[in-house]
Amino acid sequence: MSEPVVALPAWETTRALLRQREPNLYELEPGGALALELNEEGWLLEITPDGRLVCQVGMAMDDIMSLLSDGTPEDLGTDEVAKQAKYYLQPFASKVRPIFLGAGFEENTEMNEAYVAVLFQRAVDFGKPDEIMQTIRWCREQVTAKT
Repeated sequence: MSEPVVALPAWETTRALLRQREPNLYELEPGGALALELNEEGWLLEITPDGRLVCQVGMAMDDIMSLLSDGTPEDLGTDEVAKQAKYYLQPFASKVRPIFLGAGFEENTEMNEAYVAVLFQRAVDFGKPDEIMQTIRWCREQVTAKT
């Protein structure tokens, strides 16, 4: 994520328990967010130290620039590339939008110089690891069923 993240006190305990229960969770950086690839279409689940569970689909800016330029070295502006990436990602997001929003997730778009992503996120309680595991399974099922 782009902003410094302040870890909640129960993060380390919950993090260790989640990695034990779901061995496919991996660290994005030491002590930081845990991630889980949900499918081959680029969906990723993240659990952040500040207590958020994020299901997201995104594209690297380099990938979208390659698609847009069709192999020619055109000088494309970042805004145009981002707009095209969002356009490309919308069909993926629209398949799950009603389900995620109905389950209390918030939708956001995140963009930086490296990527553009559509995020569905909500808060989780580190004191309830069973609920977090249930939400991880639910997210995986929704993304797999709709993609």
